[in-house]
Amino acid sequence: MAVTPSQMIPLGTKAPNFTLKDVVSGKTVSLSQLKSKKANVVVFMCAHCPFVKHVEKELVKLANDFIPKGVSFIAISSNDVLSYPEDSPENMKRQAKDFKFPFPYLYDETQEIARAYGAECTPDFFVFDDSLHCVYRGQFDDSRPGNQMPVTGEDLRKALRCLLEGKPISENQKPSSGCNIKWKH
Repeated sequence: MAVTPSQMIPLGTKAPNFTLKDVVSGKTVSLSQLKSKKANVVVFMCAHCPFVKHVEKELVKLANDFIPKGVSFIAISSNDVLSYPEDSPENMKRQAKDFKFPFPYLYDETQEIARAYGAECTPDFFVFDDSLHCVYRGQFDDSRPGNQMPVTGEDLRKALRCLLEGKPISENQKPSSGCNIKWKH
């Protein structure tokens, strides 16, 4: 498996708006409907990636810790399902139900949203403030499949704690890494 790093868009980048279908509820939702007045996490992920599988249990725990504090979490899958049928909306829905995702899981069929965000890998994490400016983009934590480090979500947790407490978020952020987004040809 080829490991791809995240692009690390410039801090301060405004979150591109989107309207996508939530595979669990079947509803079409937009960023403006889902955004929080405090903090917003957008994660590009998919059903089959071993890097996503490695963190998804802890991601759900982290989301359950921060959603009550007013943080919005939004997961998006942009993979080409013709080449990777395991990432189909049906399998995304199964993944969301199996892991009890407390957040919407959206399907970016055209891949326009992944391109607009500069997403490169799964998982790829972006944190936006109340005005939807990027304050963090990078890794969940230092753990990777096979490196024997515990999955804690510490990098993302720290960024969210700082944002909620009104403290500066370090600009020294490590890129996420994972499988590349499966682009259509």
